[in-house]
This record gives sequence, structure tokens and C-alpha cells, in this order.
Amino acid sequence: MKIKLPSYIYFTIGLFVFSAGFAFFERQYPINTKLEPETATLRMTTSGNILGYVGKNGAYTWKGIPYAQAPTGALRWRAPMPAQPSQTRGVIEALASGPVCPQFASLIGGQPDAPQGSVIGNEDCLYLNIYAPPNAENLPVMYWIHGGGNSIGQGGSYDGSNLAMQRDVVLVTINYRLGVFGWFTHPALSTGNPEDDSGNYGTLDAIEGLKWVRDNISQFGGNPNNVTVFGESAGGRDTLAMMASPLAKGLFHRAIVQSGGYSTNKLTVGQNFARDGGHPFSSKEIVSQLLVADGTVDSREAAEALQLDMSGSYTRQYLYNKSVEEIFQLFDSGGFGMINLPDNFADGTVLPDLSVEELFSNLDNHNAVPVILGTNRDEPALFMARDPRYLENFLGFLPRLKDKIAYRRTVKYGALTWKARGVDDLAQYMSKAGNKHVYAYRFDWDEEPSQMGFDLSTALGAAHGLEIAFAFNDFNGGFGVDYIYPFDDNQAALANSMSSYWSEFAHNGSPMQGRDGNEPMWVSWGMGGMQSLVLDTPGDQGIFMNKEIVSIASIKAELAMDPTIDDEAERCRLYARNFRGEEFVRAEYDALGGGVCAEIDPSTISRF
Repeated sequence: MKIKLPSYIYFTIGLFVFSAGFAFFERQYPINTKLEPETATLRMTTSGNILGYVGKNGAYTWKGIPYAQAPTGALRWRAPMPAQPSQTRGVIEALASGPVCPQFASLIGGQPDAPQGSVIGNEDCLYLNIYAPPNAENLPVMYWIHGGGNSIGQGGSYDGSNLAMQRDVVLVTINYRLGVFGWFTHPALSTGNPEDDSGNYGTLDAIEGLKWVRDNISQFGGNPNNVTVFGESAGGRDTLAMMASPLAKGLFHRAIVQSGGYSTNKLTVGQNFARDGGHPFSSKEIVSQLLVADGTVDSREAAEALQLDMSGSYTRQYLYNKSVEEIFQLFDSGGFGMINLPDNFADGTVLPDLSVEELFSNLDNHNAVPVILGTNRDEPALFMARDPRYLENFLGFLPRLKDKIAYRRTVKYGALTWKARGVDDLAQYMSKAGNKHVYAYRFDWDEEPSQMGFDLSTALGAAHGLEIAFAFNDFNGGFGVDYIYPFDDNQAALANSMSSYWSEFAHNGSPMQGRDGNEPMWVSWGMGGMQSLVLDTPGDQGIFMNKEIVSIASIKAELAMDPTIDDEAERCRLYARNFRGEEFVRAEYDALGGGVCAEIDPSTISRF
């Protein structure tokens, strides 16, 4: 259900929460009409001859390079095809990012002037951007996969100039198909080609981009034999998908997973009617909704009956004839513009049909490269800080947290479960498999100022997405929002440290003491009994290794005995919000709170 917030909340928190979190949209300055291509940037690629420009800080910059053919017409819902050099375009002036992939407009979607909730983008969207130091030669490549729930965002929102120039790397950002065009599986679309039939088109786009990098990046001064894939949130999940996919083997050599995690869906979840175990937006459910929306039938029941009589060829043509706008009318644009759709299908070709433990506990089952895994201490705060359930009006128009202690407790348990699934479990699996180059971190920066009396350090803290600007060491050229950062020496010091660690890892496969060699030593998982590096400013905790390991079992035990919880119904809510699927044990839930939880239907409790 879409949450309608009062305008004062949008004005006060919307600007900095929506903007700063999750995927850090690029500041959309007016188009620079004086931007001129620079002849020194001319490069020959498999996509054609590419001419870029000298960008920020003197970085050579190329934007909007096609890395695959447009996935339009007959190529919709098909594996990407390599880009073909045009015989008529001549030299491609790569001066602006390519079109965004179809999505709902949001402040992180790359078109902030578009009305929120409107449909933007183009199916012809498979483009990448490159940032490199002048005269770069055989430098490490850092390949960024943006976040956005696999349904919003774009690679062009991330400016890699600072990281490229300061740390001697070649940085690549990509677009990949999103939402229903990126992950969609229907029996009528079957061709007999396993990749085409996988439903994992967004995953295959990221792999195709890596193939383009392998074949062309040396022209830009990058080393195709030293590629680090990194991404945040959904981009972190997609980075783990690169580690999981046998089709990505050999295309990259290191991985950094920021606030990610790994899970897959069975093909049946993406295909079947909901009554048969399918997702509410499975392909058959989508076809039913389309048939009702266009007036072919007048009810969902009639749509299901009609589908049973529709031939495969008719269904296929029906889907291909639908426009982007017709498909998007089925979805709600609430929640940052993200759509709840099934993705990452365990099809057995692109992604293995294995459990997370089976996949990452065996070197034969995944691409075992050096890896950094991390989360932020207060991950869910980004999503909670806009929620009226936690806010109240002060003086009629200023937001305040209703109960700071309960709010921070909710943030704490949500972040712990994220860490367990996205870092500690994976680190233990990978280490058990024999990977000696597994590194973990926790991002703890929480030094935001107050705005109009609203304490951002409490409401956001180390929220989801806030580490990106520090890792890129860029708060002004695409990631920063002035009101959320103090722009002090502590902030600068942490950004220098993080970009130093990230780039050293790209150069040598270990973060060690950073690129400058003067950071605290970051050791691999389990070495000397240490597990994760805590990242904070010199004015707060600083940077240090700790021994903390959390698991779903340990979090449940802590929640059951937490003496700070006075309201037993809150204990029930925290359990139901954080433990889903196999983690949710009904008997365990019912026993909580002296039996209070048995009286509360867990299905009525929302995620955050």
C-alpha cells in the first residue's frame, strides 16, 4: 500500500532522506552546452570509435557507450546481444549518459525533474560510463552496479572522477534492465535457449557489460585481468550474483558487496498464479492484470480462465505488443519508486539452483574471488525515517520521532539481521570453502547535523546507502546532499580512509592498510580471532577490528531476553518483522512475550 505523507514531511525529511540514501542520485546540473569532445580521448572499441571529454578533476570521461544491442522488439526478454559498431554514425561522441531503463520517476532515478511516480526511461538503455586518469595504463578496473531494488536507478548517477584520479583506477558504471524487463519468466516466452529462458535479463546485462570490459577496457588504460565488481544494496546482491553465476567466471577478479545479500527465487515463483505458489506479480498474474486492464475480460477469474485457453504464440505476442506504460500501470510507485517483483531466478544456467550455504560453502559452486562484505550499523533507518508510524508533528508542521528508544531498537534488530544474512553468514560459508581473502566491515558514521530541530544522527545514523559517498570520496559531484553532511575534517578523514581501502583492494586483492599504507590493518575474516573492520571517524570511535559475529539464532536469543522491552507486543512485532520464510518458527513466535505473541497475527505486521 502506498503511504501518503503530509507535505511538511516531504519538505523536511524528503529532501535529505530520499536524496542521500540508497543510491545517491546525481545532482542534475543544467546541461553544459560548452562541453566539448577532446581528441585525446578517441578510443577504438567493439561498439565503434568513441570520443569523450575531459571531466571533473581532469579525468578522461566517456558517457553513454552502448555495450549491448538495444533490448527492444524481438530482443525484449532475451539475453543481451553484443553491441555492433554503426556504419553510419561515425565517431560516437560519448558526452552524456545513455537513457535510463524504464522505471518510476524518483529522486534517485536520474530524472529528478520528472513528476514523482511517472514512468520514465527507454528500453534502449544498455549503456555504460567510464572515468580514467589521463595516460592511464594497465590500471585496476572498478565496475559499479547501482542499487535501487533492481527496479530504479541508473549508472549515470555515479561520478567516478574522484576515485579514478585520486586512486589510479579506471571506473565503469553501467545500466542494466530493471523490474519487469530485467527479471521476467513466462513459459510462452521459451525459446529453448537456456539464457533466453532464464528470466535473469538484468543479471545477464551485468555479465555482458563485463564481457565488453574484457574486450575493450585496455583501450581506456584498464587492465582486463584485474576487474573489481562492486555495488550497493540491489547492486550488492547483483555483485554476489556475479560470484554465483558460472557465466561470469573469469570476467572479474575481486568483489565488494555493500549492504547486499544473496537469495534466489524458483522459476515457479516467477511463473505461477499466486494461488499455486507464485508471486503476486508473477508473469501469469501480470498477464491476468493486463487482460483486465485493457478490457479483454472483466474479472481476474475470467482472465485466469482465458489464459488457460491462450496458445503460447498468442500469449507471447500479447506480451510483446504491450507498451512500457501499459505494463507499468499495473504497479504502485510508492516506496522510493521501487516495485516488489521477483528477481534472481535459480534457473540452473545463469544462477545455480542451490541454497546460499551450498553455493558459497563450496569452491566448485561459485566464483571464489577475494571479497569484501559489509553493512551499515543502522541499515533500516533510511526506510523508517519517512514513516508516519514513527513520526509525530511538533508545532503542527515539524517532524519528531514519537519514541526514540523504541525507534532505535527497531533499527538495531533490523540492522543485525541484515548483517547476519549479508555479511557474517556469507563470510563463514566462504571461509569454510577455503577462500582466505574474505574481508568484512561495518559502517558506523552517524555524525549528521540536526535540521529544523530534527536530529538526523538519531533518525538516520549509519543508514542504508550513506557509505557510498565515503567509498567514492565524493560528496559534491553526484553523491552528496549538503544538509546531511557536516563537511568537517572527520568526514574527510573517513572518506579518505574508505576510498584508500577500496582502491587498495582493487589494486592488490587485499585492503591491508589502504592505498596510502597508513590505515589500521584490515585483516581477513577470522585472522587472529578478528572478524570485521568498524569504519568510523577519528573524532568518534575511529577505525578498528572487532570480534563480533551475529547469527539469526543469536539475534533471536537476544530479542527473547531483551530487558529494555517493556511492551511484549513490541517483541512480537520485532520478531515478525525480522524473521520471514524458514527463519520464522511459529512455535517460537507464539512462545514469546509469555504467550502474548500467540494472540497477534504475524501476517498483519509489516516489514519495518
